Amino acid sequence: MTARAIATFAERAGRPLLMGRCWAVSSGHSLASWAGARVLERGGSAADAAVAVAAALNVVEPQMSGIGGDLFALVYEAGTSTVWAVNGTGPAPLDATPERFRDGIPERGPLAASVPAAARAWDLLVQRWGRLPLSITLAPAIELARDGFPVSHNLATYIETYADVLASYPETARTFLPTGSPPCPGDVLRQPDLARTLETVAAEGVNALYEGDLAERLTRAVLAAGGLLTRESLRLARATIVEPLQLAYRDWTICVPPPNSSAHTLLEMLGILQYFPLARWRPLSPELLHVMIEAKKLAFLDRERFTGDPDFVGPFPPDVLAPERLQRLAAAIDLTRAKPVLTTRPAREDHTTSFSVMDHEGNLVVVTASLNMAFGSAFIAGDTGILLNNRMTYWHLEPKHPNQLQPGKRVRHTLSPVLLTRPGERLGLGTPGSDAQVQILVHVLVHWLEYGFDLQTAIELPRWRHRGPGHESNWPHGSLDLVQVEGRLPNATIEGLQARGHRVERLARWGPIGSCQGIHWRDAERVVEAAADPRSDAYALAW
Repeated sequence: MTARAIATFAERAGRPLLMGRCWAVSSGHSLASWAGARVLERGGSAADAAVAVAAALNVVEPQMSGIGGDLFALVYEAGTSTVWAVNGTGPAPLDATPERFRDGIPERGPLAASVPAAARAWDLLVQRWGRLPLSITLAPAIELARDGFPVSHNLATYIETYADVLASYPETARTFLPTGSPPCPGDVLRQPDLARTLETVAAEGVNALYEGDLAERLTRAVLAAGGLLTRESLRLARATIVEPLQLAYRDWTICVPPPNSSAHTLLEMLGILQYFPLARWRPLSPELLHVMIEAKKLAFLDRERFTGDPDFVGPFPPDVLAPERLQRLAAAIDLTRAKPVLTTRPAREDHTTSFSVMDHEGNLVVVTASLNMAFGSAFIAGDTGILLNNRMTYWHLEPKHPNQLQPGKRVRHTLSPVLLTRPGERLGLGTPGSDAQVQILVHVLVHWLEYGFDLQTAIELPRWRHRGPGHESNWPHGSLDLVQVEGRLPNATIEGLQARGHRVERLARWGPIGSCQGIHWRDAERVVEAAADPRSDAYALAW
């Protein structure tokens, strides 16, 4: 794509769009990106490098994702020009029933943890698309955990913010508050227990986490602290390869994971937006953001109606994304007035990570991984070094809701990596942000596809996110109808949204709303572009 000369209308961080001709990595932390680069330079595939990045992020960005969480991935096979989705999300424990949580779902502690399946996805990625043994792929993460790494300003802020929560659990406090106080930027943080766990996985394989002595120690620690993760529940963890959902947008094919991901809302939003004259409106204009917000409301209503674990609620209805239905939804949007949020029933952000890797053969892997909220359950299981997720907070307790809690059922996820293809070209993109993920991705994609911004600029543009009553993922699922915007958004746009009836909250200039990473490849020139979000420690590399 050749970017047109368009004014940005907002301050930028000044990061360059990185370009190369062989490979690229873009992730939430520079050390994780370098871990992926090391594996690529040793002859690893994009899948090998993706696992290296995921494991390194577990160490250097521990508040976001890790072996105690889940992930979705999209894989582009250059040899077949095929896109596959990988579902690495775990189910509710076998003893997790609605009756057990009738008084509510705790935010923190071992009771908040569902079965982690990220490591199953690591194994599937390298078994299907990898070239290297785990001993090589996990080596950078093991080194970082064993020898330590300098704490970034971002991580130091997170630990300080959540210090009281982290101090509530002895192993967590020992790991992240080793002196009794939060570390300062530049202090070296070591995680020897996690290093030993990763060494075990590298030597014995991922099954060690689910079947061996490591599994016994993990479940013993969880059960002793009041959690529900038994050996039987842990054995339910699996990763599967599935066909992605697709939408034709202009001359692109847009691919996302199917449910239990709710990434279909991204396709629905873009499908609705196709019926509006986007090219007539200025970037970041109130007209543009208004229809995006209204499209989001409609897509999230469908999420509440239809989206859950397909093994329990059946396959996702294909007519939801039918062109004639999307056109009807577009026609229902009033260009002059915000409509109230509809819900099937009567907020908090999650903390996730996303990264993309492309190898020298043109294979592309996009991963979105998460513990849910910052530091997940905040519970490290004994001497394993594994920080467990708090994904149980995503369940609904209402009978007949498609996302109602049931033992052994996979919860509805917000993890929404996206991969675009057209002949000779492809783009992988992802972001953290809970329910904001698809909103951020649509915002970036529209400004990249429709207005010709380069990928780095599109990522840096000021963002918005809408919160809707009953439409938030974390229990009890929200009560606000509110549009949050980054402070760099033009005043005229904010005033235009308010004039249409939106309640708007202005955040700091850089939000933050998400942290988007992406890679774009063009066959004709054999040029790869990599972009990383300045809202976090994100860092891109290309060669």
